[in-house]
Amino acid sequence: MPRLSPLNMDELTPEQRDVADAIVSGPRGGLRGPFEPWLRSPQLADRAQKLGEFCRFGTSLSKPLSELAIIITGAFWKSQYEFYAHARIAREVGVPEAVIESIRTGVRPALEGNALTVYEFVTEYLTTRRVSDGTYARAVQAFGEPGVVELVGIVGYYGLVAMTLNVFDMPLPAGVSPPLAE
Repeated sequence: MPRLSPLNMDELTPEQRDVADAIVSGPRGGLRGPFEPWLRSPQLADRAQKLGEFCRFGTSLSKPLSELAIIITGAFWKSQYEFYAHARIAREVGVPEAVIESIRTGVRPALEGNALTVYEFVTEYLTTRRVSDGTYARAVQAFGEPGVVELVGIVGYYGLVAMTLNVFDMPLPAGVSPPLAE
């Protein structure tokens, strides 16, 4: 059970309604995941959803690389909803099922090229809270400085999403089993 009662969309404040309308009319098309909890603070919701829109839809990283970074982050935080939602998207944009399954189970996936660079950068950062000079240099070589900044933004934003989903115990859709071991 989520820790927050569902919002009654007919009883939103004008500020909440403006943010909810912006989210629904944007590329996401709905209020799923962290958005309902965030609407309790409309200013945070507005700023976070704008950052999230850029991190998900606007970076220079390809969709498969971006979704790879997101599912690594979701698995790290044991965010069931985030991993479930973005594993589905990762499949749709071409991330191999074997890679998704490896990340889900905590096994190093067989990757090469830029996907390996993303995996090593994100995993190293999340586990050590730093990135070595060698890993950083490979990422800059692959994505340029703007791309590395965007990769850090993706991991940071989806860390916030994961924390929100976990703290407020946001449920998976009915009938969906938790994909990650607790």
